[in-house]
Amino acid sequence: MKVRRLHSWDLSPREAASLQRELASRVVRHGEPGEAETRFVAGCDVAFDKSRDRAFAAVVVLAFPSLDVAERVVATSPIAFPYVPGLLSFRETPALLDAFERVRHVPDLVMVDGHGYAHPRRFGLACHLGLLLDTPTIGVAKSRLIGEASEPDAARGSRADLRDADEVIGSLLRTRDGVRPVYVSIGHRISLAAAEAWVLRCTRGYRLPEPTRLADRLAGQSKQGGLADASESGTMKSNGR
Repeated sequence: MKVRRLHSWDLSPREAASLQRELASRVVRHGEPGEAETRFVAGCDVAFDKSRDRAFAAVVVLAFPSLDVAERVVATSPIAFPYVPGLLSFRETPALLDAFERVRHVPDLVMVDGHGYAHPRRFGLACHLGLLLDTPTIGVAKSRLIGEASEPDAARGSRADLRDADEVIGSLLRTRDGVRPVYVSIGHRISLAAAEAWVLRCTRGYRLPEPTRLADRLAGQSKQGGLADASESGTMKSNGR
């Protein structure tokens, strides 16, 4: 998969925050991948092993609509950026780009375990990655970074606006009856309504959608097993219900 080279990664935290403000204006906040035309949906996540100074980036590509696993890729790299709240993308994205460059089943949509537009500078990990991949991208986070929202109704598909001041920056979306909602925000080239619809399409009985659920698991397994860079293709059944 092709990756755009838009900037250097050798930045201080202050320079990184300034770059976020600059790149935020390039995020496209509308559009929707056509359901009939979408063949592959990818999820991605990164696990860190601080004791070995290594980042383990995982990308899982699923066939759509079956959500069978088409490809799994793991890339490892040194941790090159400190942990700074709001600058997660500069810590995770370099390793993720290494993984995406090895992907052979090019996804029509990417789901990121993290925030996108729901970010202090409106440029979270999902926005950054979406811009570099030039692919429709959605942020699906387990917890809040900023903003306020009321609790959505208990039924699957219920949602509530996530607001920062007077601006809607994302939503709380219930993906399963009675289970804690996830935080959804746009990354790039997709509207919020479309992002919510795609998260629900890709959820199979768990709180998290299958792309990010499986990527989270693969990243954790890679860290625990100390796996080096690896890729695996072929159609394998996912464990979703």
